[in-house]
Amino acid sequence: METIFSHKPTLEGHLVRLRPIHGQDAGPIHRLIQDPDIAVLTGSVHSSAPQPSPWSMESLRSIYKQWSISDDRLVLAVIDRQTETIVGEVVLNDLHDTNRSCGFRILIGPEGRGKGLGTEATRLVIRYGLRSLGLHRISLEVYDHNPRARHV
Repeated sequence: METIFSHKPTLEGHLVRLRPIHGQDAGPIHRLIQDPDIAVLTGSVHSSAPQPSPWSMESLRSIYKQWSISDDRLVLAVIDRQTETIVGEVVLNDLHDTNRSCGFRILIGPEGRGKGLGTEATRLVIRYGLRSLGLHRISLEVYDHNPRARHV
C-alpha cells in the first residue's frame, strides 16, 4: 500500500542535507549509537554504565535497507554539509492518515552536536511534513532527562 512516505526526498539546508537512508549507512549509524548518551537519553538503557549495543552491523544494515523502501516511515540520513559525513537520522513514522498526523524522532551523534545541525534538520523535516505532505500534526515524545530533546 502506497502512503505519503513512499516518496523519499532529499532536503537541503545551509548546514545539513537530509537524504534517504540506505543499507550501507549502517556503518556510520552503528558508530553513532555506541555513544552512551544516546542509549540513556532515548530510554534504551537506564544507566550510563557502558553496555553492549543490541544492534549488530548486520541487523542495522537489514533494517536500513528495509526502511529505505518502506512506505510506513520516512527515514533520512542527516549529513553535515561541512564534512559530508552522516551525523544522525530523522524519522517520520506512526502515520495516522485519517488525522494527517505522525510521530517524529531524531538522533544526532556526538560529532554533530552543538552546531545547530539537529535544529536545522528538525526544521527541514517538519516543514516538509507540514507543507509538502499535508500533515496537520507531527509529535515528538521526549524524556524529562533528555535536555537536547526538550530543547527541540
